[in-house]
Amino acid sequence: MNEKKIVAIVQARMGSSRLPGKVLRDIHGKPMLAWVVERAHRANMVSEVVVATTTDKGDDLIAQMCDSMNVACFRGDTFDVLDRYYQAAREVQADIIVRLTADCPLIDPELIDLVVEKFMDEKVDFAANRLPPPFERTYPIGLDVEVVSFSALERAWREATEKHEREHVLPYLYDVPDRFPMYIVNNNINYGSYRWTVDTEPDLQFVRAIFAMLPDQERFSWTDVLKIVKDHPELTEINAAISHKTYTDVDSRAGKDSSNNG
Repeated sequence: MNEKKIVAIVQARMGSSRLPGKVLRDIHGKPMLAWVVERAHRANMVSEVVVATTTDKGDDLIAQMCDSMNVACFRGDTFDVLDRYYQAAREVQADIIVRLTADCPLIDPELIDLVVEKFMDEKVDFAANRLPPPFERTYPIGLDVEVVSFSALERAWREATEKHEREHVLPYLYDVPDRFPMYIVNNNINYGSYRWTVDTEPDLQFVRAIFAMLPDQERFSWTDVLKIVKDHPELTEINAAISHKTYTDVDSRAGKDSSNNG
């Protein structure tokens, strides 16, 4: 076992701006968040999985789901997600943090392992298999893995002041070139135009259709999903009109008594 404590922290809350309650919406008999947690657990490099939600009363349901699954649940700030990640990581004494989001039920455990391995091999402070728009990406949206050292996360927590840096957790590590040593894991074929995340009702319909076609819903890889999409190109039309947010977008409700999607 690796000497470093590698913790996957999954951000989740009920108040999505585009699809409220999405993280507990049913996909093939399980809440979406449960799929993300279970698939994160399958990653060999991950020591522990923690769900980071908010102190909002609406997120009691997330805490209850975590309790039923015997999964650690940290509750923190609604809009300062960077603070939520930092406090969760500090509480569990993580050396390395894998950032995942609850709207990616197709996340691939082997891809998580790949990004963690590259992070360690390249001896960087930050590694990812994508950066948000306007940066380029080669993996489908919805397979997003970000890995950060605790020391770099702590520095970002201390120094980041922009709203988008606090809400989107890790932009402070990559929005200024050479601020931190970093490594981007790219696929040899560019599939960055595919959208496999769940942010709207059409996205949910798409993912449900994918799960219905998987030969093994419990154990599958992102390449299994890719084969389905290639064999059934009509599936991509379900959510083709949905635009993806950029990393500088911030929730207009910050500071109000409501919550967002992460």
